[in-house]
Amino acid sequence: MTIATGAPNAPADGCCAPESRLAASDVSSFDEVDDEMLATMAKALGHPTRVKILRLLVERQACVTGDLVAELPFAQSTISEHLRILRQAGLIQGEIEGPRTSYCVDRGRLAALQRAVTSI
Repeated sequence: MTIATGAPNAPADGCCAPESRLAASDVSSFDEVDDEMLATMAKALGHPTRVKILRLLVERQACVTGDLVAELPFAQSTISEHLRILRQAGLIQGEIEGPRTSYCVDRGRLAALQRAVTSI
């Protein structure tokens, strides 16, 4: 699988703000997740394909849609819909780079989600 920069396991240039690339343990000042947002995030993670996409993005730090299509056995339209749902839930961020969109995990939101689930 290739990354937008062509370098293995490197984030795409310009993909997502640097604070989104922080390790979850480094995040301490992000807003907490309220019950409505927690439900939205949980719903977004309620489909195994979206969980797989999130895992791939965490592992590779950034991907473009075409890379995910090559990795998963689904059409680009299906992958794009799953990415849209994850993005709406605030779990990922995307940046348009010409005809492609690079995506990365919003590690601050992921850490906030983890804290919210732990507090239940």
